[in-house]
Amino acid sequence: MLLTEIIFQTSPWYIGFCLLLGAAYAFFLYQPKPVWSKLLNTGLAILRGALVSIIAFLLLNPLLRSIQTLVDKPKVVIAIDNSESMANDGPKTLSALATLREALADEGLEVAVQTLNSENYQDELPKLKFDRTTTNLSDLLNNAKTNYEGRNLTDVVLLTDGISNQGLAPTYGTYPFRIHSIGVGDTLPKRDVSIKAVSANKIAYLGNQFPIQADIVASGFQGQTATISLRQNGSTISTQRIAFGQKEDFKQVTFQTSSTQKGVQHYTLDVESLKGEFTTRNNHRDVYIDIIDGKEKVLMLALATHPDIKAIRTILEKNLNYEVDVKIFGVNPAAETFPEKKYDLIILHQLPDLFNIGGDIVQRYLQRDNTPVFFILGSQSNTSKVSQLNSAVTVVSNPGQIDKVSGRFNPNFKLLNLDADKLSILEKMPPLTVPFGEYRLMPGSETILFQNVGNLRTNKPLLILNTGGARKSAVLAGEGIWQWRLEEYALTDKQEAVDELLQKVIQLISVKEDKRKFRVYPLANEYNVGDKVTFETEVYNDIYEKIYGQSIRLEITDEKGKVQPYTYTNGEGNSRFELSGLQQGVHQFKATTSLNNKIESVTGQFIVRDLALESLTNTADYGMLRALAQQSSGQFVKANQIEQLKDYLLKNKSVDRLDSTEDLSELIQNKWLFFLLLLLATLEWGTRKYQGSY
Repeated sequence: MLLTEIIFQTSPWYIGFCLLLGAAYAFFLYQPKPVWSKLLNTGLAILRGALVSIIAFLLLNPLLRSIQTLVDKPKVVIAIDNSESMANDGPKTLSALATLREALADEGLEVAVQTLNSENYQDELPKLKFDRTTTNLSDLLNNAKTNYEGRNLTDVVLLTDGISNQGLAPTYGTYPFRIHSIGVGDTLPKRDVSIKAVSANKIAYLGNQFPIQADIVASGFQGQTATISLRQNGSTISTQRIAFGQKEDFKQVTFQTSSTQKGVQHYTLDVESLKGEFTTRNNHRDVYIDIIDGKEKVLMLALATHPDIKAIRTILEKNLNYEVDVKIFGVNPAAETFPEKKYDLIILHQLPDLFNIGGDIVQRYLQRDNTPVFFILGSQSNTSKVSQLNSAVTVVSNPGQIDKVSGRFNPNFKLLNLDADKLSILEKMPPLTVPFGEYRLMPGSETILFQNVGNLRTNKPLLILNTGGARKSAVLAGEGIWQWRLEEYALTDKQEAVDELLQKVIQLISVKEDKRKFRVYPLANEYNVGDKVTFETEVYNDIYEKIYGQSIRLEITDEKGKVQPYTYTNGEGNSRFELSGLQQGVHQFKATTSLNNKIESVTGQFIVRDLALESLTNTADYGMLRALAQQSSGQFVKANQIEQLKDYLLKNKSVDRLDSTEDLSELIQNKWLFFLLLLLATLEWGTRKYQGSY
């Protein structure tokens, strides 16, 4: 329904003035004795009078208000939990839900069906498959809330067993509609044995022992025993016997094992099935551990014993992927032996020094290759030599002159994802001892921390790095980092901000640059069964500009050795390739392309996990469904009471909602007025011309 009215910004009496003006204009124009008939003269006068009156009226700038009212019928969404835990009881309710949908539609309500994987299910309800491997009831309800935002969604009928294994509990949400929950499944505990959880390190080292821990939950098997086995590639590695002493029992089993193979290894844990179990699907769990050969090797050379050495070593060894060697210079470093192996990072604490102790040793390591170096300066540092050896900063200072400074994070530093709020604690830390002098950044250098001298905020850099040169360098211009760790713990009971800062700086300068011209890699290392696996593709020319249009062959090999080939072309704005339907396990991939008449290839691996979340809980949660219905003023019914819910919805049908929109505009903006004025002027002018007058 559309209502339109004209609003005057002046007194409506001015309309009479406009009409009078038009009439007067026409009268004086056509008052002389005409050369044509009286009837024609009167008609021309009317045309001219109407034209002038309308123009005068438009000069008053009247407004046009349009009010459009739309009828928004009540809407009902039938939200169905079509997960695997509903596979036994869910299909039995679909015919009743189909009848409910038809009855509501016959009463003029708009009814839609949503599932865990479809926001608008269009097929016949009895054809719905209960095959989703996870349940997120909060998302299911929020999707309905989002899709119908601003519309007259009054009721959601939720069919579920109440078992939600992902996302927030739905009772934590607030919804602008009534939720009527239909409870499906059995609320009585089942006789069952399950592996509830598995704990294991994601990374282990070749040949090292590592633990795999399983949490076993048993219900209804008091006085019985079961065997749990650890297997790999079909072979049993170890077994343990467990006894259940209570009706509801919990056991924790730990296996110690090792691997002689590199890469991601697939282990399985299996609990012997017992007679009378409700299901055996939850008796099996998969474990994936990345076995790596060798750690990142770090050499720390120090002028003398210092608390910083212990602090930095502790920070590094938080990451199991680092192997740290520490060498403290003695009185005669030339007479001592130093490691000859190749390192991924060298940390120099107050080296080179003022007395050139061990200068030859430092030169020996730095001249071998372009190993990244992290310089930590102090009162004994030879700033002149440090300036020559690093690519980050030049320090001009007099020997022995020092300053006491605290750190201040540079918010413009973007190379690392650092938390500025967390790092603000550095300004409260004890001061570091730094060489006093002039600090000049070298080209390409970035400042992470500035120096604060007491309450004076300076622009002198305290922590600097440069990753653009042949040798990556970082410089911490002060000693005393050990005090920062102690003070942070005293203030927060944690050692996070300082440790995370240094860990990320060290990772950035020690990471090896990827100079390959052809790169294909999955966006994640781990996926769940049913997820789409997405590969990113990068192809570069000789000057490392991205190029497109390359034909790429991708081969996926599963654990059984079955190879599935794919081909695709990378395009600008479309450099990703997706595939789905992969089974659980460790999958190897190999991508090849022809670049400059040379075959380039890249290999890697990723994991597809079967979390089996739907088999971990077998007891329906009617309590949650009742609470959800109660807090939204809805109804809770069991699966055999859908007919009662239908009667309730029809009896308490919401009324139509009227949505009105108002539009206010200037009348002169309507295009039809222009054509009306043009028509009046054309008729008058055309008639006069036809009659031989202008």
